[in-house]
Amino acid sequence: MTDSERRTDRRLERAILELLERRRPSATICPSDAARAVYEGDDDGWRALMEPARRAARRLVAAGEVEITQGGRPVRPADARGPIRIRRVR
Repeated sequence: MTDSERRTDRRLERAILELLERRRPSATICPSDAARAVYEGDDDGWRALMEPARRAARRLVAAGEVEITQGGRPVRPADARGPIRIRRVR
């Protein structure tokens, strides 16, 4: 992993936590919210950050900071298939 990729990973983690901090405690965000917040262009290049944003969410789950949900229920990151949401740990 390059230094640039590591910096992007950290920025995505911070973006997830900052976006959640601005919402009510039970609110969720989509990984695309973090990808868009970190992406510096004005086109759809943020899409390339979707998988890195999902990985950032998984790291934050491992750190006990957030949980990943599907259908409004927490799921283990390894079990998540398809669209996910991210929320603060309750």
